[in-house]
Amino acid sequence: MTSTEPFDVLAIGRCGVDIYPLQTGVGLEHVETFGKFLGGSAANVAVAAARLGNRTALISGVGADPFGRFVRAELADLGVDNRYVTVHGEYPTPVTFCEIFPPDDFPLYFYRKPSAPDLQIRPDEIDVDAVRGAQLYWSTVTGLSEEPSRSAHFAAWAARERQPLTVLDLDYRPMFWESPAAATEQVQRALRHVTVAVGNREECEIAVGESNPHKAADALLDLGVELAIVKQGPRGVLGRTRHSSVTVSPNEVDVVNGLGAGDSFGGSLIHGLLHDWPLEKTLRYANAAGAIVASRLECSTAMPRADEVAALAEQTAVGAVNV
Repeated sequence: MTSTEPFDVLAIGRCGVDIYPLQTGVGLEHVETFGKFLGGSAANVAVAAARLGNRTALISGVGADPFGRFVRAELADLGVDNRYVTVHGEYPTPVTFCEIFPPDDFPLYFYRKPSAPDLQIRPDEIDVDAVRGAQLYWSTVTGLSEEPSRSAHFAAWAARERQPLTVLDLDYRPMFWESPAAATEQVQRALRHVTVAVGNREECEIAVGESNPHKAADALLDLGVELAIVKQGPRGVLGRTRHSSVTVSPNEVDVVNGLGAGDSFGGSLIHGLLHDWPLEKTLRYANAAGAIVASRLECSTAMPRADEVAALAEQTAVGAVNV
């Protein structure tokens, strides 16, 4: 029997299969063995939030194929309610390959053409009561790149009515858009419907035309966001509200695969927001969660437990600077 209890976290966006090489430091043409994992940014974030103990569901789509069955089963196994992951038979479940050249080169190859099932979500498929009832609602910019997904996102935001903890992951992937200008137009529309925005400097430049972290955060706040989070890579992460600004230093780890670190950051960010932690603690723990995944090969199944995040985050408490 399906529970009607509101979700702590409801996410919408990409899911699929990640095919990761089990040999690192070589191109795909030389790789002989691969591992198969649940993938997709929104799916990874949902898993990360669930791993930390939050009741989580995903709105997405898969193909009518074996990989689609794998995705739905793996979501459930990893603690994410899959009731809103629908089967769209027109397109196959997307597959993503990567190359792994530590510490900082991880090319991605998306097989999502001409489209993907997670971009076929229609407005009438959105459970607006679930969207309204979730404590935190998470969306990504990729979902705005095509119709009918774009309209479904705006329908969900209309139902949500800018409730607290309505989050947009700026997650800009140029290969999904016809032009940067097209992405900017849709992101600026979306930002007026959300209360939290999170992205790196490049994604902020697409969103608001600013790559300077402080100017980008101010521009996001000017569009109505209540909390702007700008990830700065080796310079850490900036969190800004109208009344406070916090910068948290990064964690030093031996990087195995940087892919998925941002999604782990997102899952821990969700956890801190849901538990009303101080901004500094929220960002410090999110940084630690991202670092842990960067030190592992895979993404979804590498998401850390709360005790692992706390152990690393508390080692670096002195690295935070409150401005």
